[in-house]
Amino acid sequence: MSNFALGSYMPMDSVVHKMDPRSKIIIMLLLMISIFIPSGITGYICIGIFICFVLFLSKLSIKYAFRSMKPMLFMMIFLLVINVLVIKTGIPWIQWGWFSIYSDAIYQTLYIVVRLLYMIIITTILTATTKPLDLTLGIEKLLKPLEKIKFPAHIIAMMISIALRFIPTLIEETQRIMNAQASRGVDLDNGSLKEKLMAILSLIVPLFISAFDRADQLANAMEARGYNPNAQRTRYKVLKMSSLDYIGLISSGFLMILNIAICFVL
Repeated sequence: MSNFALGSYMPMDSVVHKMDPRSKIIIMLLLMISIFIPSGITGYICIGIFICFVLFLSKLSIKYAFRSMKPMLFMMIFLLVINVLVIKTGIPWIQWGWFSIYSDAIYQTLYIVVRLLYMIIITTILTATTKPLDLTLGIEKLLKPLEKIKFPAHIIAMMISIALRFIPTLIEETQRIMNAQASRGVDLDNGSLKEKLMAILSLIVPLFISAFDRADQLANAMEARGYNPNAQRTRYKVLKMSSLDYIGLISSGFLMILNIAICFVL
């Protein structure tokens, strides 16, 4: 499983893989709403159990899901430092001269970290169990009613699909640039703040150039093949909801209602 890039589709035979992409997108949105409902520890435990169960049904390992958190470690540490310095409410846990750590600072950081963890795992499950073309078709079908008010559903769906498709490519490109810069003596881990900023700049500039170059190549390829976003199309694959999809929708909807109830009780 380590051979697969994060964010890429993983062809496996699981219950989640067989579900309709429309239902998986709606379930993801319902879970995102549930995550931002202030339902306390009880609500987050319920969401965590549901996500672990979905992860089990999708046959994805927990290790693979947690690997997607690596790019967020720096931001989590940064949030912890900011909260420790700014939030001075709750029970003082550590006091050393002018420096002090309060319970609310730790709790607030944990809430943010848990929310980020849940959101990243949910999106990882969605992209790993849904083919990019199916995802595009599902988004387009969900946005189809908005075409009555001249909303470009197909164009938006295509943009989202291309963005999701290029996430693993950009991750691999970033790793290649980091290895290339390291072989030239660039140290991204050590040195002063100015040296680290220069090292990050040497990483960002070629990454942006590579991303724009790939976008230009893709645009030229689509234009050469006569792609017209406004053309009328027929579909070889017709999406159809099954009992699994309805069970997933009902379960995720019930979880959201449960979190709203817990929020009012608390």
